[in-house]
Amino acid sequence: MGYVWLGVIGAVAFALLAVLKVNRVLWTMVAAALMLGAAGYAWQGQPGLAGDAVSTGLVPTPDDDAMLELRDQMLERYTGAAAYLVAADAMTRIGDRRAAVQVLLGGIRIAPKSLVLWTGLANALAAHDGNQVSPPALFAFQQASRLAPKHPAPPFFLGLAYVRAGEFATARPYWAKALALTPADISYRGEIATRLALLDRFLAMQDTSNAGQK
Repeated sequence: MGYVWLGVIGAVAFALLAVLKVNRVLWTMVAAALMLGAAGYAWQGQPGLAGDAVSTGLVPTPDDDAMLELRDQMLERYTGAAAYLVAADAMTRIGDRRAAVQVLLGGIRIAPKSLVLWTGLANALAAHDGNQVSPPALFAFQQASRLAPKHPAPPFFLGLAYVRAGEFATARPYWAKALALTPADISYRGEIATRLALLDRFLAMQDTSNAGQK
């Protein structure tokens, strides 16, 4: 039965690659991974043993559907590079943030000048490091900006990382920059503008509260 499921997994994997229109070059990587898995299973697998629940210690992370949708609009999900984001999202969803980082690092080794992968890696590192803009995460954001200095995604997601870290005032200039870099006729401009307006309102309320305490 184990070999049947292995075949099903392989078929589903290649079906997803076809639906997502992933570059054919990446198909060989998936095939190699499946072959390694099959070899390992054939060598050490014992399908006759009874199943037993195993605790992984991972804490599943709920999806932020709105933010994922915005990211996909900004970074064009249906590209070869974005296939790595899909895999990293799956790892994040089950709480394995380390694996998410490793997936994206693997993609960057193949496409070291990918805006999509560097931005994704920066987000994954910030999440992995406790929702903080750690030095590695900041480096990845800066590298994404160097690769595409006129793209709004790197400053926007750096600002988002600061918001998640509770550093709202630090986030504000990055979201303002992202809005300034976003063309007026692009679909997601309103999303960025709305978030910036809400952040400004929050900062104004914070300033009023601080002034009242003095």
